[in-house]
This record gives sequence, structure tokens and C-alpha cells, in this order.
Amino acid sequence: MLGRFDQVFTWRAGAAFGLAGLATLLASCARDLPVESSPVSVTQQLVAPSNDNFADATVIAALPFTNTVDITDATTEAGEPTASCAFGSPSGRTVWYSFTPAATGWMSASIVNAFFSHVVGAYAGSSLASLTEVGCRAFGGRLAFLAQGGTTYHFQLDGLFGGFGSLEFQLQGIPVPPNDDFVDAASILALPFSDAVDIISASIEAGEPIPSCAGPRSKTVWYAFTPTGTGSISASVVNNFSFPTAIAAYTGNSLGSLTEVGCLASFGGRLTFRAQGGTAYYFQVDDLFGQGGPLEFRLEVAPQPVAGFFVSPGDPSVFDVVQFSDASFDPGEVGVQSQEWTFGDGATGTGCCPTHQYAADGSYTVQLTVTTFDGRTASTPQTVLVRTHDVAITKFSVPKSASAGQTRGIAVGINSRRYPETVEVQLLKSVPGGFQFVGVLTQSVPVRPSNRTTDFSFSYTFTSADAQVGKVTFKAVARIVDARDALPADNEAIASPTKVNR
Repeated sequence: MLGRFDQVFTWRAGAAFGLAGLATLLASCARDLPVESSPVSVTQQLVAPSNDNFADATVIAALPFTNTVDITDATTEAGEPTASCAFGSPSGRTVWYSFTPAATGWMSASIVNAFFSHVVGAYAGSSLASLTEVGCRAFGGRLAFLAQGGTTYHFQLDGLFGGFGSLEFQLQGIPVPPNDDFVDAASILALPFSDAVDIISASIEAGEPIPSCAGPRSKTVWYAFTPTGTGSISASVVNNFSFPTAIAAYTGNSLGSLTEVGCLASFGGRLTFRAQGGTAYYFQVDDLFGQGGPLEFRLEVAPQPVAGFFVSPGDPSVFDVVQFSDASFDPGEVGVQSQEWTFGDGATGTGCCPTHQYAADGSYTVQLTVTTFDGRTASTPQTVLVRTHDVAITKFSVPKSASAGQTRGIAVGINSRRYPETVEVQLLKSVPGGFQFVGVLTQSVPVRPSNRTTDFSFSYTFTSADAQVGKVTFKAVARIVDARDALPADNEAIASPTKVNR
């Protein structure tokens, strides 16, 4: 039965018992124990980690260091500080580590492989009463800080919001980047180029220039590239928007002789400029507010602009003044400087938004060529189909008179001079206050001379309500199906009133 007892109290770490429930459980277990067995103490199952207390902190001898610990049975001793980033909700299950670096440098403390909310706090000081917090990190990620050589630092690990269980503590040094100084700039031999670097431990050397777009520097690294031919190049930083960065590009061969040729400060983006073949360019990469951290520097041949434009209306006729609007964009983020247009009929235009009117129907290939401020170009063609659709109501035959209950014919004549069209004609009649729908017909209308029409034949039975009014006025509305009528003014007609007798 002792095995059953162990299983029960091992499970107790993930649940909270009331005293009554605990007593019932103990009684149940006791019934199964042999009479000669000795009572088992609940406290025998509660084994706190060896580094539960500050005085018993695990001493880290060298970096990198990794240790897995279960804080389930850890406790909080009197006088322990609460980490500033614990949101006032520590779990109260703390363990401690300590490390004394031999030399000054940056180090990183982190908790990994923990399936609960957690926090790590770093402190300087030799006793609980004298601790001074130097950093705090909750919910993962790393706690990075500049550690002074010869100073002992203590690390307090805890759960948050009642969380506990097993976790892995890691402590490691962050080396100074090899390209921290200008003379040690990383040499870029070919494009595209990318380099992952942690600049949190980078520094500023005497005489470094201040980028025009960023102000005072904080932590910089350097890269150098000499293109073999002239062309545009793009520099960028990728760091998942963790902190804003600045990139400055220079020419020159020493800190004192550098001349800035471009600068970009942002969360992401590209610094693009035209580089001369055989000229050495230096790239200074910095953070903006002293945060620092891992980033990836990229240098590549600048992407070409993407040309595109809109046409309005999209179905122009010879009566329309067509509006062309540049919709190009530059992924190199320099911007479009100029636009050149050919309209396909011998005419040309410039600028972002020219207009043009075509003299005849036809298919015209319009081409736009854009040029960026650094000289990159792109072109795109687009076919503009000019079609002048136009139908007209040229005949509207209604009876002069009718009687209530009498059915009479009504004809609407449609003429199309340019293209065969499918036309819909609606017939409406007058009622007090406006017009009322009577019927609709849809049919093909071929091209005919102006004196010939295609008739849409309706029939209408006059009502007693019509007779009460004494007359009916009919209205016809024609619409081209699947096309826009270039001259819609003649698509409606109102006939002379028809007298209606009782």
C-alpha cells in the first residue's frame, strides 16, 4: 500500500486540497496499511530543491551554464524580494543561482522549457537585505545586462499566477561582435549577403560619425563592401520589429574621412542608393534607443521598381477623356521620380496622371515606364479597348385612345449604328405621383441605318383606374446589356398621353 500512498502524494503537487479532503484521503490509505506499519508523514513527500533558499544558491562556476530544476516544492523565505516584472503575482516558489564574472561583459539569463508562466530577476548584493535588482524578465525571452567583473550576481526564478513545475535555467555570456570597430568591419565579398549578429554587447569607439537620421549612437557594428560595377544596392536590418535600428552608409577609408551617402532609421525598411563600381562603402548598423539585441544585416542588389497603372473609365469610348493614373511602387523605397507614357496611337505623355482622348475605336497598347530617383527603371504595357456603344430610342408607338379592359399594342423602336447589341427595354406607365413598371423585353439589336429600327413589341390592357384618371402616359427606358452607353441621353422616351375611356 505504501506505493499507492506515494502516488497519491506525488499527485498532490498539481492540486490544492482542503483539510477535510486530506483527512478523508489519509483515512482511506490507513485502512489498507498493515497493522505493524509505521505511520507515514506527509512532510516526507515534500522535498524542496537544494537551491530553494538564497544562502543555498547554486554557484555557477563557468559559462555557458544550463540547469533543470522542479520548483513545485520550492518556497519563499522571509525577506525575499519580489521581481519588479512579476506583475504582483509571483507563485512563491523561488530557487536561486549565483555567478561572479571574472571580467566585465554582457550576459544573458533565461528560462526555457517551462510550460507555465515564469519570471527571472537578477540582483547584485551579498545578502537578501542588500540586494539591488539589475534586471527582470517575465514570460520568456532573455534578460540581458552588463555585468561588472568581480561582482556577484544572484538570479531568482519563480512561477507566475500560481504556475509551477519543471524549468530549465540558462546563463551565458554575450561576446562582443567581431565587427564592433570600424577597422574590423566585416568584409562583404558578394551579394546577396546576410549576417546574424547580437549588437547588445557592441560599443561606440572614439571618432565614430553620428548618422544624420538617428542622432547619437549607442551600439554599432560595421560592414564593408566594394562593388565591381555601378548599380543600386539595398541595405536592411531584420529583427522582427524587436527594436528600431539605423543604417548609415559612408564612403572613405578611415573614421575621420567618412562621408555619408545614405541613412535610414526605422523598424525595418531598406536603405537604397546607387553605388559606384570600385568605391568602398561602409555600413554602420546601430539601434536607436540603446536596447540592442540580435539582428540580421542584409545587403543585396536593389530590387527593380514595379510599374503599374489604372485607366478610368475602364471601358472608354471616343467621347471620353481617359484618365491614366500611375500605381507603380518601389520596393527599394527610394521612390519613383518620373513617368513616361505612350498611348498606342502615336501620342505620348509624362507625369503621374495624364489624360488622353482617342479619335477612333480600337485596341491600343499603352505603355508606362517609371524611373526611380537612383536610376532604376521598369515598364509595363496594358491594352486599352476603346469601344463606343450607343443605342437610341428612335420610335415610340402608343395608341391615341383606348377603353378600360381593352388590350392594345405598344412598340418601342431601337436603333444601333456601331455594334450589334443586346438591349433591355423597360415599359412604364404613369400613375399619380410617378411611373409604374409594366413590363420588360430583352433582345438582340443588329446594326441598321438610322431610318430603320428593331421593334420591342409590348401589349397592355387598360384598367378602370386608367379610365378614372382619364389618360395614361407611357415611358420607355433602354439599356445595353454588358456595355456602357456612351450617349445615354437618348435612351429614354415619353410618349404622348393615351386617352382612356370608361
